[in-house]
Amino acid sequence: MTSTLRVDPANAEQARAWDGREGAYWAEHADRYDRAIGPHRTHLLAAAEVSATDRVLDIGCGTGQTTRDAARRASGGRALGVDLSAAMLRVARQRTVAEGLGNADFVQADAQVHPFPSTGFDLAVSRTGTMFFADPVAAFRNIAGALRPGGRLVQLVWQAPAGNEWFLSFTRALAAGRPPPTPAPDAPGPFGLADPERVRSVLTTAGFTDVRLEAHTEAMWFGEDADDAERFTLGMLGWMLEGLDDEGRRRAVDGLRATLTAHDTAAGVLYDSAAWIIRAARP
Repeated sequence: MTSTLRVDPANAEQARAWDGREGAYWAEHADRYDRAIGPHRTHLLAAAEVSATDRVLDIGCGTGQTTRDAARRASGGRALGVDLSAAMLRVARQRTVAEGLGNADFVQADAQVHPFPSTGFDLAVSRTGTMFFADPVAAFRNIAGALRPGGRLVQLVWQAPAGNEWFLSFTRALAAGRPPPTPAPDAPGPFGLADPERVRSVLTTAGFTDVRLEAHTEAMWFGEDADDAERFTLGMLGWMLEGLDDEGRRRAVDGLRATLTAHDTAAGVLYDSAAWIIRAARP
């Protein structure tokens, strides 16, 4: 399934990142990302309750693990994954073919403005893919229009940074004494839907009802050992070293290595994480 990418101008920066180097890195390390968030996957799938005939829309599908999960459960229905990243969608399509799933499709699209078929889906799901919209009300209104009356939205998003040890540990180390990044609670990014009151306001304004949040905490895996995790983490967050001199870079990498070593266990490098499962319904 192909499409010419149409992006809301407000999402242009996100599109450049996800359809550029950031998306390419996620595509290259798809198995790592899937394993890292794997413990939360169980909660998302349980909440989604995909039935055999469901038509499922997966928002921000990345390399398609959740889309394929939905397609397997909706054996008499279909699953459509949408994402901004062409690189991740290539991986998603390759894996879908390899797994012999004929009822899963993918399209490169900005879900904030993409012309989904009206009332074409029974269920919309997302695994950490809905926090990046520049205009979340417009995006969720568009998603609501793609759902039939009575259709459901189920999404996994991160709670505030204070509950996500991985984020605080990595960013503090790589800041190397500089002020670490403090994302605004209403800015597009990993914590864009962390505030429950904002979530309720956005979704109800977008036309959803019965908005419910359920908290989950899990250990996230970042590598087999500290060395493995260091290579992966620096590839993911190496941009934080920009602007540092040689001594600052050394201090940042040493700080990262120290926290990774402190979290190196027999099961790999593990950090605490906290997420919301958000349920909502289209009236």
